[in-house]
Amino acid sequence: MVDSGEIEYSRRASRQRLIVFSLLFVVLTAAGLYAVYEQFAGRSMTFDTRLVAPETLIALFGLLLVYFVSDGLRLHFTLRALGHHLAYRAIFRLVFINLFFSNITPMATGGGFAQIWYLHNHGVPVGRATAATTIRTVLAILFIFSLTPFFLLTLKPLEGNMIAGGVETALAFFIVLYLGFFIVLLLRAHWLIGPLSALLRGARRVHIISETRHRRWQFKARREMLRFSQSFSDYIRGRLLFIGLSILFTAVFLLSLFSFPALLMYSLDYNVDYLVSLGLLVVTTFIMYFSPTPGAAGISEGVFGSFFQSVLSGNHLLLVIVSWRFLTIYLGMIIGLIVLQKELVMNHRRVR
Repeated sequence: MVDSGEIEYSRRASRQRLIVFSLLFVVLTAAGLYAVYEQFAGRSMTFDTRLVAPETLIALFGLLLVYFVSDGLRLHFTLRALGHHLAYRAIFRLVFINLFFSNITPMATGGGFAQIWYLHNHGVPVGRATAATTIRTVLAILFIFSLTPFFLLTLKPLEGNMIAGGVETALAFFIVLYLGFFIVLLLRAHWLIGPLSALLRGARRVHIISETRHRRWQFKARREMLRFSQSFSDYIRGRLLFIGLSILFTAVFLLSLFSFPALLMYSLDYNVDYLVSLGLLVVTTFIMYFSPTPGAAGISEGVFGSFFQSVLSGNHLLLVIVSWRFLTIYLGMIIGLIVLQKELVMNHRRVR
C-alpha cells in the first residue's frame, strides 16, 4: 500500500520544481529580451498599433487556429495509425498541457512525460503512448533537420553571422547524434532494456526505491519497452491514410509555426520575402532544439534577434520577438496551465 505521506511529499516536490522552472523561464526570457534590446535593437522599442488592427488580429487568429488544430491532429493521426482513438476534446487538451510542460522544463523533457502521463490516464498503454509522442517528435525533427542545411547555405542574412557559423560547424554532429538516438529508440528499443535495468538496480542500491518497487518497476519497464518497440512496427504497418495524415499535419503545423514572423512583419508594412523569413525561423528552431534552458528561454530571443536584425528596424525587432513568442509559446502555456489544473482536479476526483 502506498503511504499517503509519501504521495503528499511527491506532490509538494513536483509543485516546487514547477515553480522553480517557471521562475527560471521568466528570468531567462527577460534576460534574452534585454540582450536583444542592448545588442541588436539599438536600445529602442516602439509599440505599433498596426499589430492590433482588426485585419491583423483576424489573420493572426486564423493562423493560431491552424497552428493549434494541426498540432492536435498530427498526434491524433499518429495514434490512429497505432490503433488508438481518443476523443478530439482530450487530444486538444493535451496540446496545451504539452505546451506548458515542454516550455518550463529543460530540453522539453517535461512535455514528453506529461503527454505519456495524460495518454496513459486516457487508456493508452505507456509503451504505446511513448511511441506515439516519440514518432510525432521524430516527424517534426526530420522536416527541420532536412531543411536547416539548405537554409544555412542559401540565406543571405546568415552570411557572416557568428551564430550561423557555429551552427554550420556543429550541424553534422548534432544531426547524426540526434537521429542516431531516435533510430535506436525506434528500431532497437530492446537495446535500452539493459541500461534501464541497471539504472533501476542502482536506484535500489542507494535506497532511492524499495525492493518491492524495484521488482515492480523492472517488470513494467521491460514490458513497456517491448511494447514501445512493437509500436513503431505497428505504425509503419498502420493504415496508409493515417500515416499520410500524420505526416501532412506535421508539415502544416511547422509551416504555420514558421509563418508567424512573416505575418507580423507584413502587418507592419515590411516588404516580406516569405522564404527568407521561413528559413530564418527554421534555423532558429533547429538551435532551440539543443537549448538547455526551459523552453529555449533567453536563447530563442537572442538567436531570433541576431538573425532578423538585418530584416527589421531596431524599434520593431523587440516588438516582433515578443509578439512571436506570445503567440507561439506564452499564450499556449497560459491556456495549458488552466487546462492542467482542471485535468488534475478531474483526475483527483476519479481516484477518490
